[in-house]
Amino acid sequence: MPAWANTSNPDMKSHHLTILLLALSSLLAVPLSAAAKGSAAAGQQKAATCEACHGKDGKSMDPNYPNLAGQHKSYLVKALIDYRSGQRSNAIMAGFASQLSNQDIQDLATWYSVQDGLEDLSIK
Repeated sequence: MPAWANTSNPDMKSHHLTILLLALSSLLAVPLSAAAKGSAAAGQQKAATCEACHGKDGKSMDPNYPNLAGQHKSYLVKALIDYRSGQRSNAIMAGFASQLSNQDIQDLATWYSVQDGLEDLSIK
């Protein structure tokens, strides 16, 4: 029997178990929340390959490739995960996305989401 459970008081056992579960969940949550944030600096480094089609800072010079600058982070994460899984189909993106880790996706999405998007002149 573990030392924390070595008591005849059921309330004390429950209290110890609650503390243990809270401590374990805290330890597990820290790396996940840190990874979920992503790093723009790391994303900028990882985006070198993306620049060939999507342009520097995510502003494509070719209308065949979408602009990534200023996109919502959640959209970019979902798109990259879908390309990686094959749920979204594009031969070029599938090849690149299949090599990305979850952290790579978070970093790239963070980088592109903090860039200024292109100005839509038709709205003025």
